[in-house]
Amino acid sequence: MNPHTFPVRLQTLLLDYWQRLRRLGWRGALLLLALPPALLLAYALLLIPFTPGISDLRKAKQEQPARILSADGKELAVFKRANREWVKLAQVSPRVVEALIATEDHRFYQHHGIDWRRTAGAALNTFSGDRQGGSTLTQQLARNLYPDEIGRAPTLTRKLKEAITALKIEALYTKEEILETYLNTVPFLYNAYGIEMAARTYFDTSAGNLDVLQSATLVGMLKGNSYYNPVLNPERAVQRRNTVLAQMVKRERLSPAQFDGLKKKPLRLDFERQSEPEGPAPHFAQQLRKWLIAWADDHGYNAYADGLVVYTTLDSRLQAWANQAVARQGYVLQNQADAAWNRRGGWNAANPLVRTLVGETPEYRSAVAAGLSQEEALKKLLADKAFMAALRQQKTRIQAGFLALDPRNGQVRAWVGSRDFSQDAFDHVQQAKRQPGSTFKPFVYGAAFLRGAQPGDSRMDQAVEIPLAGGEIWRPADHEPPSNQPITLATALALSKNTVTAQLMQEVGAVRVARLAQAMGIRQSRLETVPSLALGTSPVSLREMVAAYGTIANGGGYLEPVLVSRIENGKGKILAEFAPADPEPALPPKVAYTLVDTMRGVIDRGTGSAIRSRFGIRADVAGKTGTTQDNTDGWFILMHPQLVAGAWVGFNDARITLRSDYWGQGAHSALPMVGDFFQQALRSRQIDAKARFAEPEDSSLFTRVLAWGRDWLSRLLAPAPEAPPPHSSRRAPAPASPPPQPEPLPVEPPPAPPPEEANRYGEPGFNPLAPPPPSAPAPSTLVEGQ
Repeated sequence: MNPHTFPVRLQTLLLDYWQRLRRLGWRGALLLLALPPALLLAYALLLIPFTPGISDLRKAKQEQPARILSADGKELAVFKRANREWVKLAQVSPRVVEALIATEDHRFYQHHGIDWRRTAGAALNTFSGDRQGGSTLTQQLARNLYPDEIGRAPTLTRKLKEAITALKIEALYTKEEILETYLNTVPFLYNAYGIEMAARTYFDTSAGNLDVLQSATLVGMLKGNSYYNPVLNPERAVQRRNTVLAQMVKRERLSPAQFDGLKKKPLRLDFERQSEPEGPAPHFAQQLRKWLIAWADDHGYNAYADGLVVYTTLDSRLQAWANQAVARQGYVLQNQADAAWNRRGGWNAANPLVRTLVGETPEYRSAVAAGLSQEEALKKLLADKAFMAALRQQKTRIQAGFLALDPRNGQVRAWVGSRDFSQDAFDHVQQAKRQPGSTFKPFVYGAAFLRGAQPGDSRMDQAVEIPLAGGEIWRPADHEPPSNQPITLATALALSKNTVTAQLMQEVGAVRVARLAQAMGIRQSRLETVPSLALGTSPVSLREMVAAYGTIANGGGYLEPVLVSRIENGKGKILAEFAPADPEPALPPKVAYTLVDTMRGVIDRGTGSAIRSRFGIRADVAGKTGTTQDNTDGWFILMHPQLVAGAWVGFNDARITLRSDYWGQGAHSALPMVGDFFQQALRSRQIDAKARFAEPEDSSLFTRVLAWGRDWLSRLLAPAPEAPPPHSSRRAPAPASPPPQPEPLPVEPPPAPPPEEANRYGEPGFNPLAPPPPSAPAPSTLVEGQ
């Protein structure tokens, strides 16, 4: 609508309305005039229950953030609603208050939450085409405190809810309390909330030391944080600052002479972002925050205001050792990656991958949008040394994930989501899904053992050809040529033989393997039921894999990973306790133990033997290494009766690799993180070095009959007692209940074709006695400080 024609139309409408009133008579006219206000009042009354309550308003001023503690009582994090530090009004510079009231609400001390004169003036200006805001500081506070309940949409409902909440605030708070709450809750960009954090962010000072220019600059931002951002838009910020100073002159808080001297001065920023402390387990805290907010909402608490104390399952010592292990090995691997990408064919303009990566950047798209041809934009960016250096650093930065849990109760003990949360907040434990390679093989062997196979059974180590739908042939291979000799299943798993694993997959069926993996813990990721699944081609998360290995270590019972043990209020009263759940049967205990015993071979004589030779771990442990095609992903998971830990190593972009057949293997990239961690846990006796996986008793009929026969024979041959009791009797023990069996699995459908690259997935052949290639340092130098 044209704003110039609006007053004419309004005049016409009012005249028409007046003519209708005259025809109705004075009684009808009064009723008609009273109807709109009555309807508006009724609607406002209906909205009252949907606005924040008085108790919520009290919490807003006295909010107490949740404290997150480790299982051993160490503080891990504090959950605040925003990055703010509350300061009392007396601690704020008077210049801030003067600038705020003069600019935003000069009748603040005269109204009771709503400035009717200002509201009416704003409405008339809006009708005239000059839209203006009429909100008081109290109404603005209502929006800042309750953005979800009130919202910011320009609707009548929102304005009414805002007005009702403002009236409640005025009824509850004094004017000084309103000002204090407003100044401590208003946002100032760059994760700075409240006047104290704003003073530190923009001027490296405290709220109490802000001078008149600094105060006017910050108050000026309130009209539009981004538009008047003094960092990105200094000219606009100066103009807005001077407008605030002029308002202070108008309200007699500043003299004209002072204004003339101040308006010519520069901003003089001292900018520095104010970051919240990350704590020792930032990715764990990030996951816990989501869970706690949902729990608090369901149970009538506020995660940010009710002073909850949350005791987690994390162990601060184990977490510290996990952080150290990831940092040490990450440093070593980063040096290897930098060296590899420096070599010929590495990071340069001739590398097709580098050119592709450049073409995917926002800078490239902006250059093309600005009018350059694709070739010109590519050439320009490839020649930009600063841009190429930044892109290389981003793309070739090694990343890692690490998770440890107690298999007996599912409690998470350590969680490292990346090498550095400040540089990469993406969680490689929970969020990332990568191909697990040979760490997936235990599910294949477990399915085979479930169907009666034994570790001592043999298969031929020979080339395998598996026909697929559509006439394709899948030919899985190992790093070394097949020996064409029989090999036991135990040895095949220890040496991570792809050919034997593929044969087992054909015997068992991909559907059965997928069903077993899901029962054991792969519950969020979709598994493709194709033959190459045996070699780990379906992406999964590290959290799922460690939980599934926890099922093996727990005798076949699956437990969902647990993050919290109990929640208390600020006075120590227990609000909720979370006892360990009952395990869900996924594997019979005997089969789980057979799988553990077979995976001991990986550590004792197979691809994971560095756990013994390098880290000197003599405890009863079992595990599996994993490496994917082109050494893209390195995995290692280790099981102990009291602790299971796993690590993943790679790059965020799966097209980037370590460019090394040695360092790219999980045995050399991920294993040292887990070995370092377990070494510390055993030395400190956080876990028992003498604990052993317990072999379940055999309760079959044949075994019980054999045991009875041995007992009878021993009693028959034993010398008679000197004085046997006259009525002695011996009752046979009740037979143990048979272990739970999984439900029957469906007949496997015809396999779908695997990914093109699937023919080489799995752990390459590995000789633990062979030295590393000449270009790599000896294994003893992998970890700094050892």
